[in-house]
Amino acid sequence: MQRRSFLKQATLGAAAGGAALAAPALAQDSPTIHWRLASSFPRSADAIFTGGENLAKYVNEATDGKFSIRAFPAGEIVPALQVLDAVQNGTIECGHTASYYYFGKDPALCFDGAVPFGLNTRQMNAWMRHGDGLKLTRELFQKYNVVNFPCGYTGTQMGGWFRNEIKSVDDLKGLKFRASAFAGAVLSRLGVVPQQIAGGDIYPALEKGTIDAAEWIGPYDDEKLGFHKVAKNYYFPGWWEGTLQVSLYVNQDVYNQLPKHYQAVLAQAAAAATNDMIAKYDAENPAALRRLVAEGAQLKAFPKSVMEACYTQSQAVYKEFSDKDPMFKRIYESMVAFRDNEIPWFRVAEGSYDGFMATVARGK
Repeated sequence: MQRRSFLKQATLGAAAGGAALAAPALAQDSPTIHWRLASSFPRSADAIFTGGENLAKYVNEATDGKFSIRAFPAGEIVPALQVLDAVQNGTIECGHTASYYYFGKDPALCFDGAVPFGLNTRQMNAWMRHGDGLKLTRELFQKYNVVNFPCGYTGTQMGGWFRNEIKSVDDLKGLKFRASAFAGAVLSRLGVVPQQIAGGDIYPALEKGTIDAAEWIGPYDDEKLGFHKVAKNYYFPGWWEGTLQVSLYVNQDVYNQLPKHYQAVLAQAAAAATNDMIAKYDAENPAALRRLVAEGAQLKAFPKSVMEACYTQSQAVYKEFSDKDPMFKRIYESMVAFRDNEIPWFRVAEGSYDGFMATVARGK
């Protein structure tokens, strides 16, 4: 008994001594680093903005504040749609943004965020982590001096708020629609007049009739902006965003200077922030949708003829971009092959289960 007690005490003493010996070496390898993170999202869009805040929190906690990141909302230190540029040129160390904001810089960048008739959340996460998604997009981002990390998903987004009903493709002609640039490239082929408007300016534009329709994200975020008060028709699905992957962009030169364990902390913090954002949207969207409908929103599916026309035109746009840009073609073909391999499995398992549960669940 005494021997066991002695051995236990000796083991604890050795462990404590080892920690004391290791601490100075660890401290030498853990420099104090302060980064700024610029977000493309306002603080009011808490589900998506807190993806960047959570990343910063996790990094700070994992390193006892030795590696600290401070998150700033859109416009506070960098304009919302210039985050990638600011990271690229080293104005800031990192940013939390969506790649389709930079469609004009390079359409291929959108594969890191969302593309028409692309992947849903589960599929995108799988393609990034266990397919070629992250490898290919990182190759692409190298020419922008950026290292990209998936850092959040919104889930499938809604198709937006429309003043008037969309009953056929003809109803799209002349429609002034606030949409992402890639969606706009497809919709313009059907007569839509795409509008690029920042999130905070959408409501007044709808209210004044400057635009006829607008998409933002989904019920939880849309409710806060009050779109249902000025445009009652709430369409689904947002076929241009089967999900939106929000990403952390880090300046390559700054990233290379990080100790390896800080690089590992950054990657794990991004993964943890991703999981939290998925959970937040899945938890909040159902109740938000019910509230919107109770307050007068008219929930409607895009007609099949409209969906098919949009799909056809998206294929034409993909071909045009692929013919011009070999890198775009490589990423597109990888994504499509992965998507088409995934869909049968999702239909067999997830789709059949969800379909059955929809017939027996008590929720309305």
